[in-house]
Formats: sequence, C-alpha cells, structure tokens
Amino acid sequence: MNIRWLIRAKRMAERPPSEAKFWLVVGIILFCALLYGIEQFFGWPEWLTPNEGQQRRAIPTL
Repeated sequence: MNIRWLIRAKRMAERPPSEAKFWLVVGIILFCALLYGIEQFFGWPEWLTPNEGQQRRAIPTL
C-alpha cells in the first residue's frame, strides 16, 4: 500500500466528508447498481453492440 493512501485515510478519519457528499456517493453507487441490474435482467441492447464485421476505412489523403 502506498504511503499516500495511508495519509489520505488518516485525514479522512480526522475530518470525515460532509453528509451531502456521503449521500452523493451513495446515490451514484445505487444508480450504477440499478443500471447493472437492468442490464442483467433485460440484456444488452443490440443497437449498442458494435458491428464486428465492419472495419474502419482509412481516410484518403490528398
């Protein structure tokens, strides 16, 4: 473990983040979990899957 992480953990233990920041992080984690659950339940949409057969064409130079 890097010493910087230990110093950061010490500072966070001394001065914990505000309640608003805590709920923001919890909300982001819940949103990501919701998206993951929807993706597992319904599957990955076909329109978001890249075409494997197509290759990018090189841009012609003049």
